Amino acid sequence: MAAFRTAVPVLALLGLCLGPAAAVTPLVIWHGMGDSCCNPVSMGYIQKLVEKKIPGIYVLSLKIGSNLIQDMENSFFMNVNDQVSEVCSQLATDPRLKGGYNAMGFSQGGQFLRAVAQRCPSPPMLNLISVGGQHQGVYGFPRCPGESSHICDWIRKTLDLGAYTKAVQEHLVQAEYWHDPLKEEDYRKNSIFLADINQERGINETYKKNLMALKKFVMVKFLNDTMVDPPISEWFGFYKSGQAKETIPLQETSLYKEDRLGLQEMDKAGKLVFLGVKGDHLHFSEEWFDSTILPFLQ
Repeated sequence: MAAFRTAVPVLALLGLCLGPAAAVTPLVIWHGMGDSCCNPVSMGYIQKLVEKKIPGIYVLSLKIGSNLIQDMENSFFMNVNDQVSEVCSQLATDPRLKGGYNAMGFSQGGQFLRAVAQRCPSPPMLNLISVGGQHQGVYGFPRCPGESSHICDWIRKTLDLGAYTKAVQEHLVQAEYWHDPLKEEDYRKNSIFLADINQERGINETYKKNLMALKKFVMVKFLNDTMVDPPISEWFGFYKSGQAKETIPLQETSLYKEDRLGLQEMDKAGKLVFLGVKGDHLHFSEEWFDSTILPFLQ
């Protein structure tokens, strides 16, 4: 993702290593929209940084497809439920993950990895770090990443025409976490991904149990975000229903009050961590990553 070129500067010295390699918990990473598993200025950079700071760690950067182009295209056009199923298969067949792993999702990869936690408890996800993930969805695409602006122009037009139609839902990733606060009933009935993992059509006790098994659920919100609308979705908040101006935090949502996902119980147990970082979407410094995120991976 182009933002990483300036947002995460490459330093000549990466500092001191953080202890021995014994019993290091593996890390699974899922990239965001328009990115790929191994882009040297985004996920590839993050993987190398983590490997440098935590010697001996196994890092799996998820690739959806047989090559990097397919991986990028699938972040726009492959049914999210199919992506999650494929990832669950990858994780279940990787012997290095059988004892459990930490997960870190960037942008839409954050909510996709939450779906993995809820649907696929084996191998166990221990900690989930969502870096700019949109857990209550989005209602707008103010800006697009990198060189994908032409695709996003098309996405906007498609969403305007019919975000909740069957064809759009099944073939446009961003429609699957499109949350229209003016059409809540349409969203609840027709969203094939987000409405399901957010328990909008009923309570799946397995989803709730599996999410509550996390040790920590860390949510990073970018305080100057111009890409996610509304930015508070990165902390699981959203617009108050029926309008698109006033937002409410997670604790004021029906999802929390009814505790449909166990988030209220997790919050009271200290399992939810809300972090804010100055900067636009996915813009952060290496120093911030070292001091704030790395401790959750050790």
